Amino acid sequence: MTSERIPLSRPDVSSLEVDEVVGVLRTPWLSMGPKVREFEARFAARLGLKHAVAISSGTAGLHLALRATGLRKGSEVITTPFSFVATANVVLMEGARPVFVDIDPDTLNMTPEAASEQIDQEYVRRGEHLVRGTTGAPLFGLLPVSVFGHPVDMDGFAALAKAQGLRVVHDTCEALGSLYRSRAQNAWVQEAALADAAVFAFYPNKQITTGEGGMVVTDDDAIAAACRMGRNQGRQPGADWLEHEGLGYNYRMDELSAALGVAQLRRADDLFARRDQVARWYDEALAPLDEVERPRAAPWAKVSWFVYVVRVRRGIDRDAVMRHLVGRGIAAKPYFPSIHLQPHFRALGYRAGDFPVTEDIASRTIALPFFTTLTRDQVHDVAHELKEAVYAGIKA
Repeated sequence: MTSERIPLSRPDVSSLEVDEVVGVLRTPWLSMGPKVREFEARFAARLGLKHAVAISSGTAGLHLALRATGLRKGSEVITTPFSFVATANVVLMEGARPVFVDIDPDTLNMTPEAASEQIDQEYVRRGEHLVRGTTGAPLFGLLPVSVFGHPVDMDGFAALAKAQGLRVVHDTCEALGSLYRSRAQNAWVQEAALADAAVFAFYPNKQITTGEGGMVVTDDDAIAAACRMGRNQGRQPGADWLEHEGLGYNYRMDELSAALGVAQLRRADDLFARRDQVARWYDEALAPLDEVERPRAAPWAKVSWFVYVVRVRRGIDRDAVMRHLVGRGIAAKPYFPSIHLQPHFRALGYRAGDFPVTEDIASRTIALPFFTTLTRDQVHDVAHELKEAVYAGIKA
């Protein structure tokens, strides 16, 4: 069995993180303490938003954000089939239905135009609500995803939501630090700013990590309050012990994770810069390789790199290329499979061919090793082996 020389990801943890975590261990607080509040305050201040609610994962954050914005059983949410499966799973968890639209082949994101076209084709207005013409199911809102750290056109989604009376929950789990050029504001802005709520995730492969964890951000007092109550078994902040106002979950972030987050947030600009440097090394090393499409950013986007995902040209056996890399000790994974072709979504009636752009891209993607401490020599090693795999004539 070949040993792995270069892993897919690796967290960047310094002595600053160690000191923060050890500091918590010297206090009586391991949960529901001051470090979570500090992390929330620092995070909200960095994004320029009123509220940040720390939670146990990005998935938990998406679930709470949808509940807090009013998603109800039987409703529908327009979203993308090209994301981590949690994006659509949280809709199902509320007894609602994800309605997929195909993605832009360059940004790999759902666009406002595609969502608007879906609304025009499938929904009619009845009173204040849009409902599906064939079933009468109400359309609740939009769930765009900033895939791989590339921002979405939030001006377009915000305008569409306002015009149609929809809510917007933004899955920014992969995009901390990304910016987009807002036409409305004529400035580079945080993409979380125009959603009713946005959600970040801090898994070890993200731009900053808390081990496991995430954050819901919003300017809406009521949404923030609902998320704070929902993360703590339905208990209002300040309520008496074991007094629960409504349905909730154990979606809390612990103090150790928050301490890690405080330290990582202090280092965030350096971590972003290092990831950007690794992406530029890949761009340089792979530029001569015509058989591989490198990730690219729209002119209005500043990408905060989460992963570095390439696409092999059509006709090349992607899985054989990955086997070659793994055989040389280099981790490689397909990123992402199409959500609508997962078994539990096929059970909802989705089939191959429903979203051809997504299916084409999903069949050709390879996530290459990507993390802050990856060296230039390692990047060139990966690029060399990728070229070897392609030039060896590995064909479908």
